[in-house]
Amino acid sequence: MTEAVVDAGAAGLTRRRILVTHHKIAEKAISLLNEHGIDVFFSPPYDPSEVVAKRAAELEIDGLMVRQGRITEEVIAASPNLRVIAKHGVGVDNIDIAAAAARSIPVLRAMGSNARAVAEHAIAMMLALVKQLLPLDRSVKGGEWLKPTFTGRDFLSATIGLIGYGAIGRETARMAEALGMEVVVYDPLSSQAASDDGFTVADDLDVMLSDVDFLSIHCPLTSQTRDLIDARRLQLMKPSAILVNTARGGIINEAALATALASGRIAGAGLDSFAVEPPAKDCELWSFNTLIATPHIAGVTYGSADSMALIAANHIISVLDGHPPDERSLARPDQLSS
Repeated sequence: MTEAVVDAGAAGLTRRRILVTHHKIAEKAISLLNEHGIDVFFSPPYDPSEVVAKRAAELEIDGLMVRQGRITEEVIAASPNLRVIAKHGVGVDNIDIAAAAARSIPVLRAMGSNARAVAEHAIAMMLALVKQLLPLDRSVKGGEWLKPTFTGRDFLSATIGLIGYGAIGRETARMAEALGMEVVVYDPLSSQAASDDGFTVADDLDVMLSDVDFLSIHCPLTSQTRDLIDARRLQLMKPSAILVNTARGGIINEAALATALASGRIAGAGLDSFAVEPPAKDCELWSFNTLIATPHIAGVTYGSADSMALIAANHIISVLDGHPPDERSLARPDQLSS
């Protein structure tokens, strides 16, 4: 197991310890934490909760930086010294926020750190699907030449609906607009922000779904958004519509999506997140050529990885140094924007 530790007497500071639920973070973040008297230890991604809890208890950690895996009440209660949890990213559906709140432990998000990267990925998925890049690639490599019969679709003047208008939704809206698309936003908590940015605001999600050519999801998974896109709402969409989810699995009902793809109810889907991660090897969605899947890496680029780690590190340093947590970054499970 990897760990980063410096001289305990450096700068005259009392050493504190944090655990990262992954095998690495940006070296810049490790250096920053070390400089502030904090040693960094690692737990492999997706380790079982009891394994993470055992490691946290053995180290008597003061902070937790969450990349992957579930952070349960058992993990949160493992170390009596735990004072702060920072997400290496934005989504916090894998953290038991209620258990943390019961112990007055703030859960802080790296707001805006990966917005550009996720927005780029969402747009890339839409482009690949609407331009049919993967099936065309397979056909050419298989000896077919579809030029005489193929006609593609345009982005220009198409309508994209966005669910959620936080930092990622805003970046996606700007990119879509630059491609000539009409942008419609559904986010009851950020409707004024979307309107101020010049985008159309939808008051009724069902009405928006029936009008859009593309639907891109940018909200967190909460009790209100779980199965938000279910069989009924998929039925409201155009048969030519493309659905993309770079937010959290569980927002789309995957069984309903499989049925919609099988029947041609919608034209295609791009998923970067799944209800269970990693998904099963025999997942029924894999049988559809109209689906593109990626392993929850939309926000993982060199630039965003540095940004997420540094923001999370600064949250940890600030709280452990006795400062109040940043209110703008505090996890709120019922907040729609991400």
